[in-house]
Amino acid sequence: MAAGVVSDASAAFLLSLVHDIVLGDLAAGMFKKDCTDLVRRIALFTHLLEEIRDFAASDHPHASSSSSSSSSSSSSWSADLAVALQAAKRLLSAVSAHHSVNSSDGAAKRISFQFQCVTWKLEKSLAKIPFDQFQISEEVQEQVALVRAQLRRATERYGSLNSRKVSNAITQLPEKERSDTNHEISAKLDSIPESCTTLGHAADKETKILERVNSSSIPSEVCLSNEVDSKGQENLAAKGAEQTKKPDTLVIPVDFLCPISLELMRDPVIVATGQTYERSYIQRWIDCGNVTCPKTQQKLENLTLTPNYVLRSVINQWCAKHNIEQPSGLANGRLKKSNGSFCDVSGDMAAIQELVSKLSSQCLEERKAAVAEIRSLSKRSTDNRILIADTGAIPVLVNLLTTDDASIQEHAVTSILNLSIFENNKSLIMLAGAVPSIVQVLRAGSMEARENAAATLFSLSLADENKIIIGSSGAIPALVDLLQNGSNRGKKDAATALFNLCIYQGNKGRAVRAGIITALLKMLTDSRNCMVDEALTILSILASNHDAKAAIVKASTIPVLIDLLRTGLPRNKENAAAILLCLCKRDAENLACISRLGAAIPLTELTKSGTERAKRKATSLLEHLRKLQQL
Repeated sequence: MAAGVVSDASAAFLLSLVHDIVLGDLAAGMFKKDCTDLVRRIALFTHLLEEIRDFAASDHPHASSSSSSSSSSSSSWSADLAVALQAAKRLLSAVSAHHSVNSSDGAAKRISFQFQCVTWKLEKSLAKIPFDQFQISEEVQEQVALVRAQLRRATERYGSLNSRKVSNAITQLPEKERSDTNHEISAKLDSIPESCTTLGHAADKETKILERVNSSSIPSEVCLSNEVDSKGQENLAAKGAEQTKKPDTLVIPVDFLCPISLELMRDPVIVATGQTYERSYIQRWIDCGNVTCPKTQQKLENLTLTPNYVLRSVINQWCAKHNIEQPSGLANGRLKKSNGSFCDVSGDMAAIQELVSKLSSQCLEERKAAVAEIRSLSKRSTDNRILIADTGAIPVLVNLLTTDDASIQEHAVTSILNLSIFENNKSLIMLAGAVPSIVQVLRAGSMEARENAAATLFSLSLADENKIIIGSSGAIPALVDLLQNGSNRGKKDAATALFNLCIYQGNKGRAVRAGIITALLKMLTDSRNCMVDEALTILSILASNHDAKAAIVKASTIPVLIDLLRTGLPRNKENAAAILLCLCKRDAENLACISRLGAAIPLTELTKSGTERAKRKATSLLEHLRKLQQL
């Protein structure tokens, strides 16, 4: 099976989920519009899934080729989409039973929070579909892009609600050790346009290939909650659970579903009211400023999250019985290795759990020692990164980012950086609401903490959906400040993070408004020439933005670029030519400017001795100059 290809049965199952959702009953009352909008967007999945089904059922060579790794890739995106659709189906079913128009603010807030989670998961699952593998038509690809944009806006809207029959806001969805010798962060730049390649040269020495293992799950203590709703309200998860089935008609037990996410729990924790939730979702609920239990709406006497080890064990046993793989391959103290074998990590788990418990100690020195050890462990191996995340360390580390103790803050942000190297930990970090606190460290932490915060934002921004979240968090002005005023390493970290964030078109304007052009020009004219590569590469992706183009010209950057055409290193000349071409296309004034400054001579030389890309850019610019002279 080729990468991304699924069986026609799998595609048919996804289609059946979509049809069930579209044909289901819609809720009335205050959430009628939310339900209608969600169903309308999911209905637009139909054409995409039909094309995938037809492709899978065809005799196309791509559809029949085999590859175990590709099959894994296939099951990943299709399983994610199935989970997201099932969550949407459960939520719609639950809300349709929520008749009270005058329900409490707490109940309304909880449901809005669930809509936020579901729309985010749907958008994220669509982003993983490998369209090229299925030969999806351009029309359908455009339709999917529209749906993703709608889902993204809906997620942001739910994240910034301040009034819609809901009294309190639900905050926006969030999404160095350098292993003490390297960043060990993937330079995953596959989506970068051709004009943006050279920052990779600067980053190569600081990056390694991301170690890929299956996603992580999280362990959990104490007793199996009875999930009794003290106000007599119906369990939202229960209403949809009866209808939630796997392709083999497997029904997930109601007690295994998180009341917030409506999904199978991997890290069940108990709150003060005795209710059980998935850790990452209840942590986000609390981080939003809520101090009530989402199900009972009782005020939480404390915000302690107690791991429910018994329920975790029961869920693991159920998953093993029904051949449902745990995301990280971690079950019953055994960790699945990349070669398929298992190793016993129960001893390591117990030691890490003890360390994580000390992160919340009242003793400052004990907290400091524990977070330093977590930092050390997290830099050593992928297994440690999985185990640390599975013990629920990430939300606790995020809380430590706002501590007044500089060394604890530094250790915490570095630990999060190291944990983010494992791909599946990125979503856990985002769900823990880490970005605002990381940005706070970036603004006001020690220099090393600021460096590590910038590197963490780069690591998290490798996931496309996180570029938007990070860009809207206030990170870009803080990164530009580090680019201007940081240490040499801090400047490189800031440049790498800004480069990756500015791949997303919406962040380019933010960077320009934050003063990035002035900072980049200063780097270009620095006599030490230590960051010319980085400056040119960032300029090359900004130059396509209208505001950035105007700012580049206004800053008198064109003469500097022409000088680099004459004296720069080969890759400097290449990027300088690319930027000039972008500035001069359909702009006679800029074209006349480079003509007056004598750009034709170095451009002609570049067509003879430059890199292949530089030759193309120089040739195109010379052609524009010739046309200008003929006018």
